[in-house]
Amino acid sequence: MANFLIGEGGDDTRSTEDRNTKKVIFKEHNGDVAIDMVVDLDPILTLSSKDKLLGKGVADFGEVVVGFDGGSDPRTIPLIAAKPTSILTVPSIFERTQLPADDGNEFDLRDLGDVEFIKVAFSYNVLNLAAVDSESSIGLGFETNRAGHRCSRSAMVWSLVGLLLMLQLYSFASRRNVVRGDIQLHVSRHPLVRELEQVEEENIQVPPPKKKKSPHAAKRRRKRSATLIDEFLDENSQIRHVFFPDMKSAVDPVKGVENGSHHYYPGKIWLDTEGNPIQAHGGGMLYDERSNTYYWYGEYKDGPTYRAHKRGAARVDVIGVGCYSSKDLWTWKNQGIVLAAEQINETHDLHKSNVLERPKVVFNEKTGKYVMWMHIDDANYTKASVGIAISDYPTGPFEYLHSQRPHGFDSRDMTIFKDDDGVVYLIYSSQDNSELHIGPLTSDYLDVQPDMRRILIGQHREAPALFKYQGTYYMITSGCTGWAPNEALAHAAESIMGPWETMGNPCIGGNKMFRLATFFAQSTFVVPLPGIPGSYIFMADRWNPAELRNSRYVWLPLIVGGPPDRPLEYNFGFPPWPRVSIYWHKKWRLPSSWK
Repeated sequence: MANFLIGEGGDDTRSTEDRNTKKVIFKEHNGDVAIDMVVDLDPILTLSSKDKLLGKGVADFGEVVVGFDGGSDPRTIPLIAAKPTSILTVPSIFERTQLPADDGNEFDLRDLGDVEFIKVAFSYNVLNLAAVDSESSIGLGFETNRAGHRCSRSAMVWSLVGLLLMLQLYSFASRRNVVRGDIQLHVSRHPLVRELEQVEEENIQVPPPKKKKSPHAAKRRRKRSATLIDEFLDENSQIRHVFFPDMKSAVDPVKGVENGSHHYYPGKIWLDTEGNPIQAHGGGMLYDERSNTYYWYGEYKDGPTYRAHKRGAARVDVIGVGCYSSKDLWTWKNQGIVLAAEQINETHDLHKSNVLERPKVVFNEKTGKYVMWMHIDDANYTKASVGIAISDYPTGPFEYLHSQRPHGFDSRDMTIFKDDDGVVYLIYSSQDNSELHIGPLTSDYLDVQPDMRRILIGQHREAPALFKYQGTYYMITSGCTGWAPNEALAHAAESIMGPWETMGNPCIGGNKMFRLATFFAQSTFVVPLPGIPGSYIFMADRWNPAELRNSRYVWLPLIVGGPPDRPLEYNFGFPPWPRVSIYWHKKWRLPSSWK
């Protein structure tokens, strides 16, 4: 630090580095010079282009080195503001403020008491020094131009705030233009996607009360008005047919193939090739490359609905995991129950009195085994574990191995995700559903590795469904409201282990209540469409707590593209990833080029 000090003899000879510094002299009341302070005005900035674009580092562009004469220890203090330039015309977003050349002027700092540190802030061509002692804060503004203008601290702060807002608008506008270009290219390559992105609205009115209120009832305290969710949960609602159409409107694949329609009808009864309603609730999809076949696994709930106790949730005795196969994702053949319940041994995890939910299957190329993970619980949801089963064939039978609490934590709603490198990750709701945990499985897919991350802490999310697009990981989650529908949220991360950012509600169309209730459904899986990059099928369940076997499937197009509509939750600015959109359609079909 010797280069920054002025000799005791007053020799003003300075090195090359000293020529870029400004001298500030402390004086006593009697006029004697006590301390010299020299400020380096040419710190080296190390901002990357990405940091400049995202507005990072605005409050920390470098450091100013301060040296004190007389052998005092030099101190390093942060540069807390910078001069803005025209962000629309100049390549660099920031440049350092250059003070006037040293003309021999000295700044006198009098009566400051015991100075602990000095902050130096540059705003345009004004040098602000703030001296802070141990008990009070004293702000002093010093001008270095010849006009004699004094810059207040509040003006400097508001200038900085305005600069940050300008940078954010510029960053968002630039990103929006780029994303719009991607959308146009995407649509031009696949014209039928444009049809899926059309917004369909719904106009469903809450019916008036069935009975006229008596005079006594009219005097009572007025109850809140019924909502669409109330009507959805009311098995005697006058508009129940809107949410659960009857068998007359069932989607029959045999008749559909004859007509060449292949249309999806979200919420209607979906029949298999034998004419029976599909039973694969809370399910997941496996594409088997060896047979070029899709396998749909889910909860087989074709039994009576009841409550284990007065306050218990609606349930169906465990029957097993159903499996259906298809070549076109529309015509489904029943492959039977591939993992059956235990009927006699009450201590077994799969005993019919327990809970088996959300089965997911992946294939392990190294072992040649199909591995199933599922949520295992007791009737009171206190076991909170995951179960593992294996099979040599996608159609089973699967051999149940055991259950466990992953990483030593409770686990309820869960899913598994297989990455491009073959590593499989387990994602599950934990800590009483207040957060999600994520971690890789072992190479045989039969256990978890010790590495685990807690994500979305305190947000109370469940029903995770993951997918990946252009190196970015996305996830759709649900709130925790039992069988009642709630608002879905989309999340994204550059690394699957996090950090994860929340992007907002992905639902588009229907009406406001449809969007806030995820079209009266809950996420379970996302199926990629290999022939249309950025396009997926969003798989969801429309639960019917009055009769769970009559729960419906809501499959809708999910498109990645377009500018985000919600700022980042943990960082300043909008996310660098495109928006995730789930479009509501009463009737839709896949583009012909989806395979």
